[in-house]
Amino acid sequence: MSLDKIATQLVNAGRSKKTGHGAVNPVIQRASSIVFDSVAEKKQATKNRSNGELFYGRRGTQTHFSLQQAMTELEGGAGCYLYPCGAAAVANSILAFVEAGDHLLMTAAAYEPTQDLCNISLKSLNVATTFYDPLIGEKIGGLIQTNTKVVFLESPSSITMEVQDIPAMVKAIRAVNPEIIIMIDNTWAAGVLFKALEHDIDISIQAGTKYIIGHSDNMLGTAVANPRCWDRLRERSYLMGQTVDADTAYMAARGLRTLGVRLKQHQQSSITVAQWLAKQPQVERVNHPALESCKGHEFYLRDFKGCNGLFSFILKEKLTEQQLADYLDNFQHFSMAYSWGGFESLILANQPEQINAIRPNNPVDFSGTLVRVHIGLENVDDLIEDLQKGFQRIG
Repeated sequence: MSLDKIATQLVNAGRSKKTGHGAVNPVIQRASSIVFDSVAEKKQATKNRSNGELFYGRRGTQTHFSLQQAMTELEGGAGCYLYPCGAAAVANSILAFVEAGDHLLMTAAAYEPTQDLCNISLKSLNVATTFYDPLIGEKIGGLIQTNTKVVFLESPSSITMEVQDIPAMVKAIRAVNPEIIIMIDNTWAAGVLFKALEHDIDISIQAGTKYIIGHSDNMLGTAVANPRCWDRLRERSYLMGQTVDADTAYMAARGLRTLGVRLKQHQQSSITVAQWLAKQPQVERVNHPALESCKGHEFYLRDFKGCNGLFSFILKEKLTEQQLADYLDNFQHFSMAYSWGGFESLILANQPEQINAIRPNNPVDFSGTLVRVHIGLENVDDLIEDLQKGFQRIG
């Protein structure tokens, strides 16, 4: 299903008379305690507390149920759990399926907090991690140990944007041990550009803070699981106290309604900017999955339904501290900020040694400064002019 064809689903997913109470949008239902009119009603709620029936605020309200239903439908799973941020979604998804003495395979180019989780929190719990080359492909089967419980993917990779050969990796993992739980940080795809569960992945995780919320004003994490993992993921996450307020759930559900048109514009503008950058004399390489220069481009063409506004490019030279300040401090339309996925354009830069420090198991193959941009919804000519002036500032 193309992004165009999923537009109707994005508008309607999770909407019902029950959650809307006659309104177009689901209502915002804030609640902690749920009142039961009888013992029989309480027993019924207790029995169905995991199936979208009001029981207690931490289990969710109609507002939460609507968003969960929408995400479950969009990603083709058995259920969706909501978390207060993407990092919480990653951490709790992994913790639900590992215990002391287990082994985890993690892409060496993962989101930095995910790597920190492995190196600090999981290590302290006696869960061992092996970091693998994101472009390892089918050879990942050779890294599986007898105690490997989880293999974690992220495609494209954070910062350097490598696209993984996911079908080959999943096939190799299943051939060695079909019981291994395969998870993916699917944030870049917003859950719709790459249908993870259709590729035999067990759990698709997102930082809904990015494209689902879409306006850089709330934080959210989601994890959609297949039938074999859903019950355990749900109950273990509940035991860890994971919950989201009703207002954030409402904002996320509202964000879904415009996700299709926003992604189309982000895609169009980012490709235009990436193609322009590729022609600039200061640029060594553009890491945009839609361009041939990006590692794993062929897998992007085969597996993804489109792209978004996030990519990076590498300069031929490593900027000095003063050059970097002159470059970053004076943009008109690009703001310096963490995260991405909102309507605004953002820019950050990393020196190669900084990237190597946060991913020592996967050193970079370049010596110039890397610049990561998120192309927002501004006029693309204005953005290109802004970037051109940036190059002029560094000579």
